[in-house]
Amino acid sequence: MQWMTAGKGIVHSEMPAAQGTQKGLQLWVNLSSKHKMMEPRYQELQSKDIAEVARDGVKVRVIAGEALGTQSPIYTRTPTMYLDFTLNPGANLQQLIPSTWNSFVYIIEGEGHFGSTMSSSITAHHVLVLGPGDGVEVLNNSSELLRFILVGGEPLGEPVVQLGPFVMNTQEEINMTLEDYRNCTNGFEKAKHWQSQIHD
Repeated sequence: MQWMTAGKGIVHSEMPAAQGTQKGLQLWVNLSSKHKMMEPRYQELQSKDIAEVARDGVKVRVIAGEALGTQSPIYTRTPTMYLDFTLNPGANLQQLIPSTWNSFVYIIEGEGHFGSTMSSSITAHHVLVLGPGDGVEVLNNSSELLRFILVGGEPLGEPVVQLGPFVMNTQEEINMTLEDYRNCTNGFEKAKHWQSQIHD
């Protein structure tokens, strides 16, 4: 697991080390304007070092945030939760989410009821954007495992301007970022490509 805070900039490559088909999830979390130019930071955990707890047919790997009384060792500049849950058949879960946060669920495997036992069962490869409230209730009443991620974060309430991999608050800041990148080694051709997208 890699948690990278790009801050004022970090050039990196995302190449899987193992052979064969690789499956992964990537999440981009915006930084507030006051932290956009902070020094970059990189945190990495081996699979065995990710905080994990199991209770009453529910297992969670705590990538960021807290669940079932277990806290992730990962520091997030923007308050964030990223929880990888597996529910055995018949298991249920109530997970608190701060009421002011935005959150969503992505079902990786199986199917389950989210929010109410009366709700329709949601199957793998669907996203649920959660509405207002202070948590989510999940029930696995199928005969198979249910695996999903729950992601939530504190809204920043700031404008977002994105171009290629760059995320700033204004077009002016994007233009300055492109100029800075042009001045970096090997950045010119990529910056020209992203700059051309402004006019498309």
